[in-house]
Amino acid sequence: MRIIDNTYGSNEHGLIWGYRFAPGQPAQPISTDAVPEFLAAQGEETHGEFLWLHFSLSNQASERYMHRALSLPDAFFESLRSEVGSTRLELDAGSLVAVIHDVLFDSTFDASEVGTTSLCIQPRLLVSARLRPLRSVDQLRASVRAGHVFRSPVELLAHLLRDQADVLGDILRKSTRRVDSIEDRLLANRISTDRKELSALRRSLVRLQRLLAPEPTALFRLLSRPPEWISRDDVQDLQQAAEEFSTAIGDSAALVERVKLIQEELAALVNEQTGRTLFVLTVVTVLALPINLIAGLFGMNVGGIPLSENGHGFLVIVVGLILLTLLLAYLAFGRRKD
Repeated sequence: MRIIDNTYGSNEHGLIWGYRFAPGQPAQPISTDAVPEFLAAQGEETHGEFLWLHFSLSNQASERYMHRALSLPDAFFESLRSEVGSTRLELDAGSLVAVIHDVLFDSTFDASEVGTTSLCIQPRLLVSARLRPLRSVDQLRASVRAGHVFRSPVELLAHLLRDQADVLGDILRKSTRRVDSIEDRLLANRISTDRKELSALRRSLVRLQRLLAPEPTALFRLLSRPPEWISRDDVQDLQQAAEEFSTAIGDSAALVERVKLIQEELAALVNEQTGRTLFVLTVVTVLALPINLIAGLFGMNVGGIPLSENGHGFLVIVVGLILLTLLLAYLAFGRRKD
């Protein structure tokens, strides 16, 4: 009998992973059963400690657990049911709620392969939830598992944003190599298969840019009036992450503009080739017109055909056609060169 797993890589409460962070120490895994006890504890024993809980929205138990065990604002739960849209970063009931976008973990990057992560940041808690695995979140987890020390949930958020910028930078590097290759083929006058590739690349970059571009702006708006529980070091980390992300967005916009210029040059070359082809077809049609016309007339099996009784009639017709064709060719090509 086959057993069907409906947990989607998470436990019975929808938790994919959970970590407990202590000052100056690597993170330690924590189970969902120990979370309420940690959040209820106060005092010197838990001073400076915080949790990162990452949930799978594919598991229906995750939202029930978050409602029951965690004190999260309504804006966070609303973000779980929202479609892929623009980035959000706002304060709600003393918590920082964010909706960020990234490419899927196992994607080669396509216009449709973009996912969403909802975040809720509090002084002692970072909760993240997603429907499908994302690259930047997985990179952040890899840093945690490698023993990287974090002092606060906000530093985790800043690291996540830098990982996002790194993922976008990797996409831009790969896209730039593709554009360079297309440009080289364009210089070699080979344009047969490049137009579709350029169009797909531009659509992907424009969609990703549209989704990610509001993120630095939202961060800078938050940093202008940060919550009191965010330390000065955390503010500096967020500002640095926002600047790195803004730079990546600017590079993306420059690459989109470069692709647009290449598309315009390709379109101009295609139009030029089409014009030359139509001109050649027109000239061939004009040059063949006298031959077809006279062949049709002399091919009619009726009486009174000119030169039918003349022994040199065929030669006269051929020479006349050659002279007429040469005259038409001169009128077509000679005047065009002038």
